[in-house]
Amino acid sequence: MTRDFRQTTWDASLTRDWHAILRLALAEDLGRNGDCTTRALVGEGVLGKAAVVARRAGVAAGLPGVEPTLATIEPRLRWAPQIADGSPVEQGTRAGIIEGPARGLLAAERIVLNLLGRLSGIATLTRRYVAAVAGTKARIYDTRKTTPGWRRLEKYAVRCGGGFNHRSGLFDAVLIKDNHLALVGQPAASQPHYSPAEAVARARQLNPDMIVEIEVDSLEQLDNVLPASPDIVLLDNMGPAELAAAVARRDASNPAVALEASGGINLENVRRIAECGVERISVGALTHSAVAVDFGLDWL
Repeated sequence: MTRDFRQTTWDASLTRDWHAILRLALAEDLGRNGDCTTRALVGEGVLGKAAVVARRAGVAAGLPGVEPTLATIEPRLRWAPQIADGSPVEQGTRAGIIEGPARGLLAAERIVLNLLGRLSGIATLTRRYVAAVAGTKARIYDTRKTTPGWRRLEKYAVRCGGGFNHRSGLFDAVLIKDNHLALVGQPAASQPHYSPAEAVARARQLNPDMIVEIEVDSLEQLDNVLPASPDIVLLDNMGPAELAAAVARRDASNPAVALEASGGINLENVRRIAECGVERISVGALTHSAVAVDFGLDWL
């Protein structure tokens, strides 16, 4: 396996990301008036204890975000997780217990459940893809098709599901796509035309320490670019026969180059694609099409 992109963990930077989203979540949920229903019905000094419970099976993700959420809304709330991120959950599994002032608990309820539901949905779908390619050498990778502002959180959820992270953004790796080459080939762009191999060499010269990946959509383009030794070649929208041929050509020409399949991949065909011999399979659906895992709050 060639060198890889930075993999996301829940660290201080991810907590900062969540706090930025939390500020928006509080503004849209509590506005200027706060929780008017709870204020009318629940006394200021009332204490409560409730369990966060999975309503359907899945894979947990997002639990480290619960404590900072509670601390922001009501510092006296206490969170006791019962499972860890990456754990499988069944219907009825307790993710954790919240205890403290009932008003704060009710104000935090939906934000906590939305966080866990969204990230656990991504982890759950990722786990299904990872299981589908088990026994092959292919790894499942995410993409940049993420919810604006949630990218690193969603990539973290992919890791909880057993997948791997592709580049975080445009800043941390080179990925030469068809639109880059098409633009510089336009007369109005006043740019020189680069072949795939020339584009790789140019990108490597200007970004010597970065991973350099290039997208190709034909075997002829693959043949052109392999001598330039990109770290990764992305094989765009190729069927199994083309993918198998691409692997054979790579193995014969430059085995150090990793191959990544992308485009049109789903749970029905991902196994066939993995069996073609590619090392990487990137799936946008992990983040843009995951269904949230339903969590609820049950008073104890």
